[in-house]
Amino acid sequence: MPTDTDVREALARVEDPELHRPITELDMVRGVVVDPGGVRVSIALTVPGCPLKAKIHEDVTAAVRSLGVDHVFVDFTSMTDDQRATLRTKLHGDGPSSVPEAFSRSRVVAVSSGKGGVGKSSISTNLAVALARRGKRVAIIDADVYGFSIPRMIGIDRKPVVIDRMIIPPEAHGVTVISIGFFASENNPVIWRGPMLHKALTQFVTDVFWDNPDIVVIDMPPGTGDVSLTMAQFLPATEVVVVTTPQPAAQRVAQRAAYMARRVNLTVSGVIENMSWFTGRDGYRYEIFGSGGGQLLSQELGVPLLGQIPLMPELREGGDVGQPIVGSDPESEAARSIEKVAGSLLQMAPSRISLPVLNVTASS
Repeated sequence: MPTDTDVREALARVEDPELHRPITELDMVRGVVVDPGGVRVSIALTVPGCPLKAKIHEDVTAAVRSLGVDHVFVDFTSMTDDQRATLRTKLHGDGPSSVPEAFSRSRVVAVSSGKGGVGKSSISTNLAVALARRGKRVAIIDADVYGFSIPRMIGIDRKPVVIDRMIIPPEAHGVTVISIGFFASENNPVIWRGPMLHKALTQFVTDVFWDNPDIVVIDMPPGTGDVSLTMAQFLPATEVVVVTTPQPAAQRVAQRAAYMARRVNLTVSGVIENMSWFTGRDGYRYEIFGSGGGQLLSQELGVPLLGQIPLMPELREGGDVGQPIVGSDPESEAARSIEKVAGSLLQMAPSRISLPVLNVTASS
């Protein structure tokens, strides 16, 4: 039979599936008993009703069995309020993190558009998953507070775990996510003025245990309103990627998101053209929404056209059922195009662009 020390060393290789720290480091292992009948392990969950209890049970059992133990018994308790407060302080400090601390080592990419209906959220979701598939630690902030859709698109249907006011973002497809959709039902509209939006978005950054991801994708709302100003204010190192469709009319609207980036001194990294064509069963590409809008916008802004994404029913269907196409069908035309965008984004260094200074005349 293994010793108590052997068991604890094996358990040190088991991570909490949400906090991504060894359960021994998180003080979740509360007891180990080794006797001829087997090994009994007592685990204190961070919160009662932990949604990933079954995963922890599976991983603990596998770790102990790797020592040649046939019979493993796992007992669960939960941490007390004081223990959760201690854990939160250990991971997150004595209070909410400041905005610079939250993403001090992260690259922040805001996916923006001048108008709705261009597939911005679908691009955000699939781009995040594509980046995660390349080995990056990726997070998404669903900043489209009024039109939140990321939880459904990425396949998360449970609320975040909260440990003493510290929010643990749920994860799917290797991407951690925060969205107002976790706190409001889909059939209830969010009716907030600017100050409420600002407070909610600030909490999305400061009250969430992000653990410094490599890349943060922000799904921005369409247009250039309060949310855009808030994100620019407290995440000034953000890059902007502008999504448009091939229509010249859509391109002219999309450029406003880039002009706003210029006004608030953000970086614009590139343009993504969505719905570029539809490939029929005859193999012919049908440019349903015209052509040239993405290239025209990238030339006007002086930034790369990162990629063109074809129109595919499977791309839309994947978003409806929480199966992003880059994961469910990586060899599809759309998935390969999005993977190309992810690769281009990783290869390029953010660069400042110089846009024409707009003359804005205030009217009363």
